[in-house]
Parts: sequence; structure tokens; C-alpha cells
Amino acid sequence: MLQQKSKFAQLFKALSLAKALPFILLIIAIFNSYFIVVEGHVGVVKRFGEAKDQQNPGLHFKIPFIETVEMIEVRTRKNAEKMASSTKEQMPVTIEVSVNWTVNKEAALDLFKRYGGLTQFEQRILDPRFRSATKDTIPQFEAEQLIQDRASAIQGIERRLAEEMEGFPVIVDNIQIENIILPQKYINSIEIKQTEKNLAAAEEHKLERQRLEALRAVNTADARAKGILKVAEAEAQSILLKGKAEAEAIEAKAKALKNNPLIVKLTEAQAWDGKLPSTMMGEGAMPIMDIRDSARTKE
Repeated sequence: MLQQKSKFAQLFKALSLAKALPFILLIIAIFNSYFIVVEGHVGVVKRFGEAKDQQNPGLHFKIPFIETVEMIEVRTRKNAEKMASSTKEQMPVTIEVSVNWTVNKEAALDLFKRYGGLTQFEQRILDPRFRSATKDTIPQFEAEQLIQDRASAIQGIERRLAEEMEGFPVIVDNIQIENIILPQKYINSIEIKQTEKNLAAAEEHKLERQRLEALRAVNTADARAKGILKVAEAEAQSILLKGKAEAEAIEAKAKALKNNPLIVKLTEAQAWDGKLPSTMMGEGAMPIMDIRDSARTKE
């Protein structure tokens, strides 16, 4: 009796499960009939494993259990490499370099069909070419150039990688040399050389400053000398003009005296202090008396 009850219970459960199974499958189908593509990605829809189309960010629908979705990131990605190389003078160097790159959004489906996803593309296409471009470029530069002018080395790697990646559905954004590891002996020699350059530059600056100070002193002395010369020239010109004026006055006075002898008498009379000389030489008449006599004679 108990066994029959147990069998009946099992049968009831089986019938209940059979009735519930369609509902369970329906719920699963509903949840598998849509998908969401987040920003920065595109969704590649596969039907029985075959890539059919791609969808942009947002809510989309698919055939449950038949179609699946593979997310492809189309934001900028960064790949970093640390590799050994050598400089132009055959000095060993370790370079840490990175590349930023982006999948062409419109070509995400083609990339997936050709390479099976981003990981496969990086391992099979990007990374080998990136290493090759770096190792081909670094030996073109001397160690000192790499330290002082990384930009030129970066441009060389970018140019070479752009040639290597031409035709692939990606965009190489930029490359950075993160670190340059050289032998310690060479680093020490570079530091000594740089110190000597700094000292030489300081000495050159000092000499240039002294030269400028000497030139300034010469210019100041020259300006003072020119100023003194200008003053002397002005004084000489003043003396010359004054002498010329005096000479012209004397000449005019001489002409006046020559034309009128009485002016001499008048001048003597104006200069006379009213006293007669105590000593007289000869028989000459006094000038003042002569003037009077002449006056009487005229009357």
C-alpha cells in the first residue's frame, strides 16, 4: 500500500513538472530574447556561431537559444611592452613602451570575422608588429639621444607602426616610451658629462656677463667723452662768437675814431678825474684845453 502511494506521489510530481516545464522554458526564452549593449562597445550577433551583424549601444532583441552576442570594446585600449634592444652604438637597453589604439567602430564586425575578437587580434596582429616597429626604431638612436629626445624616437615608432597597421580596422592613437633602462656605468658617465656641461654653461654665462659689463663701461665712458667734447665745442663756439663780436666792435670803434678825431678828445675828457698832472713833459698842451681852444676857434 505504501509503495503504491509512493509511486502515485512520484507520478504526480512528474506530471506537475511536465506541466510547469513549458512555463519555465518560456521564462528562459523571454530572458534570452533581448540583450543590452553598453556604451563603449558594439554587440556582434552570432547565429549558430556565425557572425551576422553588429548592434550599437542600447536594448536589442535576438532569437533565443539560436543567437548569441559577443561584445567588442570600441574605446581606446592600451597595450604595454617591455623589451630588450640596443642603441646605435650597440649599447644594451631595455625599453618600456606602450601604445593606445582604438577599434574602428564601423569595422568591428569585420574584425571579429577575421580575427575572432580583440584578444586574438592583439596577440596575432598588433603586439608582434608593435614590438617589431620598436626594435627597428631604437637602434637608429644613440643612448644620449634616447634620454634627451624621446619625442623623435616615439615619432619613429609611430611612423613605422602606422605603416605596419595600414589596412587593419584599428586606429593607432599614440605611443609612449614609459621608461628607458641603460647600464648603470653609462648613466654615471652621462651624469658626469651633464655636470661638466652645466659648469661650462655657468662659466660661459659668467664670461658673457663680464663682457656685457665691460661693454657697458666702455659705452658709458664713450658717452661721457662725447658729452665733454660737446661742452668743449660749445664753449669754443661761444668764445669764437664772443671774440668775433668784440673784434667787430673794435673795428667799428676804430672806424668811428678815424672819421671823427674829436671822439678821442671826448673820451679823454670823460675819463678825466678833474686833476691836472703834477709833472708835465714838453710843451704839449693839455687835451682838455685843446678841446676848449678848438671850441672857441669854431665860435
